[in-house]
Amino acid sequence: MNANWIVAAEKAIGESIEQITAVSGGDFAKSYCATLGTGERLFIKTHRQPPEGFFTTEATGLQWLAESNSVAIPRVRAVCDSPPFLALEWIEQGVSSAHTEEDFGRLLARLHQCSFPRFGRQDNRLTGSLGLSNNSCDSWAEFYSTRRLLPLARLARDKNALPGATLSDIEALAYRLNNYDVQNEHAALLHGDLWAGNRIIDTNGVSWLIDPACYGGHREFDLAMMRLFGGFDSDCFDAYNEVYPLADGWEERISLHQLAPLIVHAIKFGGGYVSEVQSALRLYS
Repeated sequence: MNANWIVAAEKAIGESIEQITAVSGGDFAKSYCATLGTGERLFIKTHRQPPEGFFTTEATGLQWLAESNSVAIPRVRAVCDSPPFLALEWIEQGVSSAHTEEDFGRLLARLHQCSFPRFGRQDNRLTGSLGLSNNSCDSWAEFYSTRRLLPLARLARDKNALPGATLSDIEALAYRLNNYDVQNEHAALLHGDLWAGNRIIDTNGVSWLIDPACYGGHREFDLAMMRLFGGFDSDCFDAYNEVYPLADGWEERISLHQLAPLIVHAIKFGGGYVSEVQSALRLYS
């Protein structure tokens, strides 16, 4: 274990770390439970060579989410990019209550009512382990095409992750996104990587969000991510729709929004994700 980030974390937090234990979770960073001299526990993660600005970008996203006064977000205790680490409030995990899903659906709807001036990020920071661009765009179609599908197709080609015909289909779809009936809503503040593994349910049944890749995007993207790997039940989506009704046909666009994360997973893990990318593409051919 590299001690440099531990020394830097102690200095930034203003407390000594008396004990540190590895914890599971995530496929990118190394994660730890750190016990301070005061007895307080923190969640700290680090990485040997993260993309530039990785942890400060994540910390900014957590701050944006917290400022929305909607979903529960762990407090950032310290963050640094050199040496790289992010220290967060420790959330003790529990189990769902009878109202966990509908409560989260309502709070997520409130989050998505927070608008961004444009699609992307004001600071143009990259997000995710693949370092995807978030330079601002005027429309969802422009953003999803030029900041997600086309760059991901290039990465997949460079890494030989997808067949040539599949790459051509992705590129063709990227140039005709205006054909799909995605409503002209404002750019919403998105979590950006909202699968069940990035939600913690605490001992009171309250949902907390972690590991964001925040940007201004179409709110259907977060909902599509929630449907990609499961973990959120119908009460969540029903409650969301009561607070912030979704446009007609949104479910027909789920696979369209899921395409980008599926390509990411095909690049990183291969296997069955290649056929899932191809299956999603066939719906829009």
